[in-house]
Amino acid sequence: DGLNQYDGTDHCYFHEGARGRHELWNSRLFNYGHHEVTRFLLSNLRYWIEEFGFDGFRFDGVTSMMYKHHGIAYGFSGDYREYFTGNTDEEAVVYLMLANYMCHKLYPGFVTIAEDVSGMPALCRAVQEGGVGFDYRLTMSVPDMWIKMLKEQRDEDWDMAHIAHQLTNRRYQERAITYCESHDQALVGDKTLAFWLMDSQMYTNMSDLTELTATIERGVALHKMIRLVTCGLGGEGYMTFEGNEFGHPEWLDFPREGNGSSFHYARRQFNLVRDETLRYKYLYRFDRAMMQLEAQHHWLSAHDQWVTLKHDGDKVLAFERGGLLWVFNFHPSNSYSDYRVGVAWAGKYRVVLSTDDTWFMGQGRVDAKVEHFSTALEWNGRPNYVQVYIPARTAIVLQPLEA
Repeated sequence: DGLNQYDGTDHCYFHEGARGRHELWNSRLFNYGHHEVTRFLLSNLRYWIEEFGFDGFRFDGVTSMMYKHHGIAYGFSGDYREYFTGNTDEEAVVYLMLANYMCHKLYPGFVTIAEDVSGMPALCRAVQEGGVGFDYRLTMSVPDMWIKMLKEQRDEDWDMAHIAHQLTNRRYQERAITYCESHDQALVGDKTLAFWLMDSQMYTNMSDLTELTATIERGVALHKMIRLVTCGLGGEGYMTFEGNEFGHPEWLDFPREGNGSSFHYARRQFNLVRDETLRYKYLYRFDRAMMQLEAQHHWLSAHDQWVTLKHDGDKVLAFERGGLLWVFNFHPSNSYSDYRVGVAWAGKYRVVLSTDDTWFMGQGRVDAKVEHFSTALEWNGRPNYVQVYIPARTAIVLQPLEA
């Protein structure tokens, strides 16, 4: 906005007329075909890196930049004709290639992330390979999926195949950052993931001194499971939006005319997790255990990923990744003993993480000391199977001890 009509015209840095205005955002659109504009923007990137020590950028609204229609009222199906036609703003794409090439060439280890919903091919391949050069793209459909399911569906209607598809629907050999919620979900007008799960009872029943209601028990259980399956299956990087790691209530809202310039919701209450009488600590403990397990097994950078089971009747989802076996039972009431899950690796297994652990406010129904032995019989398209006890609304991660 500071550059708008900088010289008294509407086209000093922007396109002239209607092409220079974004219909939905009430913002201006740069003319990336002018060398002066490109130089200005590239210099701006260097300024933030060199003056403030930034080690990465998330490029906002990349879809809007790359297409002349800006993605407005346009549904992308993945067909290549949607990307390589007259709809693509080649000047904007070239600018993004230059920006990525410069950041990586001048600042080794620098990370760039694209906020893109179009699925542009090669967006996250190196410029030298003909790509746009980003390191990662954000899987924006994943948090939208979780919020939509919590808003519109009963737990009994959750579709395991749909969840698996959304979490794995990314271009081969193009890395993605996955997450459960961000500002798009948690800003005013919507709620955080935890608030959709537990709503007003977060004000009355998040203390260990109060009754553990069915709503809180369900909310805590699903909050852990949603984070674990998203981190385990959803991408090559995992982002925690501030407070999601412990189930922050409410929403974010910044001072504006519509709220009387109030600062009331312009904060994150990190004090909640430090209060030992509150149940937020259980969600935070689980997040820490999940991150520690990833640090040991590096599944986010692993190339092996295989969805073994998507059983909609049982509400069970199972997959292999990072040398681990992951089993999720989203059913609200059915627990399963001796449940068969196909596995690639023969040998002995042990549970290394369970959302049902009492340390994480689970019911303690999964005994981590029990050893599971594979059977050499094909199951779920895998050469072996193991049998596990998987309680309702519980996820377990098993590690093969002999492979």
